[in-house]
Amino acid sequence: MDQPLRKKNNGQISIVLNAQQRKTLTKEMPESQLVPKSIPQEHAALKEIEEELCALVGMEEMKRMIKEIYAWIYVNKKREEMGLKAGKQALHMMFKGNPGTGKTTVARIIGKLFLKMNVLSKGHLIEAERADLVGEYIGHTAQKTRDLIKKAMGGILFIDEAYSLGRGGEKDFGKEAIDTLVKHMEDKQHEFILILAGYSREMEFFLTLNPGLHSRFPLVIDFPDYSIEQLMEIGQRMLKEREYSLSHEAERKLREHLVNVKSTLGAAAFSNGRYVRNVIEKSIRAQAMRLLMQNQYDRHELMTLRSNDLVFSDDNKGK
Repeated sequence: MDQPLRKKNNGQISIVLNAQQRKTLTKEMPESQLVPKSIPQEHAALKEIEEELCALVGMEEMKRMIKEIYAWIYVNKKREEMGLKAGKQALHMMFKGNPGTGKTTVARIIGKLFLKMNVLSKGHLIEAERADLVGEYIGHTAQKTRDLIKKAMGGILFIDEAYSLGRGGEKDFGKEAIDTLVKHMEDKQHEFILILAGYSREMEFFLTLNPGLHSRFPLVIDFPDYSIEQLMEIGQRMLKEREYSLSHEAERKLREHLVNVKSTLGAAAFSNGRYVRNVIEKSIRAQAMRLLMQNQYDRHELMTLRSNDLVFSDDNKGK
């Protein structure tokens, strides 16, 4: 089996081996020894998580990464049992990507996996943003941040748009929140996991705000934008789950609209899967109003969204 994890000079872990490294390893070992044909029964936790991962569109690197993190933790436990060195590694993470790319969903899945592996005692997810951490006067921020960390003990503290903590300059209380987080990441690093999420470029700047931040995030994960085909697949899965389908004309209209709105808004403003969900929910309501006015309720009509049900208004754009 390939070594899934390698330390970089900055303390972060690079999980994916490049193609040349894979080629070299394949020459040294038979392929049958590199990848097991099936996961042994004892890894039921991983199998359960794999089922959830299969429900996610795209994110192939992320899916492989979660399996490799599982293998890394599991093998470390085996090393410990054999009396070998197996120092506990902090599992704080940074998720970098645009809105609607699955960051919160993946954080929940990681929480479940770590609970099953006894890495976390509860596995719950506490979601927070700047307003949940930053107070209104000196000392208030540190207390709010400590209270939030206390709620996250045994689970994951997920802070979205984390870079907003550093936007106010030196006199802003956001810096106090960062300093408090850094201290508790070190003092209680094996009692909870901190995941900071946000746009890629802004998160890179955020790391420069405190000298201790960069080294405390051993896992930095990029969430790419979805392609048009992937967005259509997300939409189809959402519709299937709700027992709806698109007519051929509606499918063509939705595809053309996604191409147009994605290029018009730009990557940072387009909310990917969240945008598709908003369009579908709005369209289902429009279909219900149409059927009510037409007084048509046969099974096929109840299940079909037609092109005139797909109303794309400005309030879908950034949400």
